[in-house]
Amino acid sequence: MSTAAGGGRYGEDVFRPEEAGEGERIDYGALAYDDTTMARLRALGAGPGWHCLDVGAGTGTVSRRLLDEAGVASVLAVDRDVRFLPDHPGLDVLEADVTARGFSPGRFRLVHARFVLMHLAEHERLVTQLAELVEPGGFLVLGDAVDLTGDRAPGTPYTAVMRAMWQGLRETIGTDVSWVPSYPQLLRGAGLVPVAAEIHVPPLEPGSPISRFWADTWERSRAAMRATGLVDDAAVDAALRYLDSPECASLSAGMLTAWGRKPAEGGAP
Repeated sequence: MSTAAGGGRYGEDVFRPEEAGEGERIDYGALAYDDTTMARLRALGAGPGWHCLDVGAGTGTVSRRLLDEAGVASVLAVDRDVRFLPDHPGLDVLEADVTARGFSPGRFRLVHARFVLMHLAEHERLVTQLAELVEPGGFLVLGDAVDLTGDRAPGTPYTAVMRAMWQGLRETIGTDVSWVPSYPQLLRGAGLVPVAAEIHVPPLEPGSPISRFWADTWERSRAAMRATGLVDDAAVDAALRYLDSPECASLSAGMLTAWGRKPAEGGAP
């Protein structure tokens, strides 16, 4: 993972996998976004005969669904910490740091990374590095968060805490979603064609998976948010109550998914 200005890293300074409930927090995010991810991967043709790489696989929900629902031949699930990845037929697990310049586990019909690159530096290099792992005719699919709490967003307890969260995570562990809308250009620059992108915004409803994900995420990043000076504990508590109430009328962060195809042998798209 990237090192922030303050020296922090995802999984070490914030969101440590050894903390109780971290696997469940990841699963809440999966419940909110997996259907959208799988619909895109299936639409691109993921199915029998495909060998796939799932980068930053988390608890392995996408990896398992590729095997069980799409019927792909194999999935290599990679993460810096693999404690949440299951023993599953067709699933190979590799504990590795994808930022390492020597990271090269093979060539794959599908390379997928979701909510990974937003936490890492050297975005252009990493997109190019992942594109090199795609076999001719295969796809690179990248998904990351897009912040919808701009200057014109209504002032709510949710909006205030989300802004503090993004700033706190950027200052603590280097998370930066400001560049995510440039994914199509980065994929094209890596030699993939054609490229396209879409955004999914799950609804914030009391008790919904995405609402529970943000509640857990705020709890685990309270110190980073307080350090920004934008919010205090009372503001975070108010946002938690708001998020779980019928009064909540805000937009969750969206997930931008972008994809590109590596030209087949001979240069054909």
